[in-house]
Amino acid sequence: MAITAQMVKELREKTGAGMMDCKKALTETNGDMEKAIDWLREKGMAKAAKKADRIAAEGTTLIEVDGNTAVILEVNSETDFVAKNEGFKTLVKELADHLLKHKPATVEEALQQKMDNGATVEEHINAAIAKIGEKITLRRFAVVEKGDNAVFGAYLHMGGRIGVLTVLEGTTNSDIAKDVAMHIAAINPKYVSRDEVSADEIAREREVLKQQALNEGKPENIVEKMVEGRLGKFFEDICLLEQSFVKNPDVKVRQFVESNGATVKSFIRYEVGEGIEKRQDNFAEEVMSQVRK
Repeated sequence: MAITAQMVKELREKTGAGMMDCKKALTETNGDMEKAIDWLREKGMAKAAKKADRIAAEGTTLIEVDGNTAVILEVNSETDFVAKNEGFKTLVKELADHLLKHKPATVEEALQQKMDNGATVEEHINAAIAKIGEKITLRRFAVVEKGDNAVFGAYLHMGGRIGVLTVLEGTTNSDIAKDVAMHIAAINPKYVSRDEVSADEIAREREVLKQQALNEGKPENIVEKMVEGRLGKFFEDICLLEQSFVKNPDVKVRQFVESNGATVKSFIRYEVGEGIEKRQDNFAEEVMSQVRK
């Protein structure tokens, strides 16, 4: 497979490895991006264990709660300036209220639903676009239900750059649930517990750690023991309950929650623009295109 400059650039952004190392990794793995990341990690060349998607798009997240139902949503705009606009904030609140009331299953379904003003959600967003003058999109949302013996924890970081919604069972203390949500905003775990991590993901990580240890020259008879030890660190990185609690690093999140008679049922974490590549504009060309009109 032909290795393109774009592929090398993407691998470099995801791993922090050098240009030539990235090219070699892609060549060795026949252009398979995931295998190339593992290859670099095994050789100790990747600076980051996780893929670091660039976060560039603007907008905000919002959480609304009504009794046993809550909604978390992300709405994107083109600029941070518009994200702080009162008209944009009003639109996001109106969308949250609608989603909470009508509980659509998907963005596509939501866009076709009628709002209280008679317009569809899509038409309502388009009217805001015409007024504000920027592209605005309802990117994603989740409607979450809880029981009476559970509590929501809602936390918005930096005015909505990150939004986290947790559900804790066995307690009605929203402060505890919010503390857990703040931890999730800061540390960004992928799963509640190691039970949620797929066997495939664990097997893949175990193989990477094994190759790392062998490449370090460790004797084969102690490699397996080393791998199991390093797997513990892997689970700490991605599993909420395994992590040291940000407000008290002497205890794990599991201990903090259990000491309050609670269990973490679920969480959702949205970070504005994660996974979206923002258009890299040439400002001079943009100005000239306006001048020529």
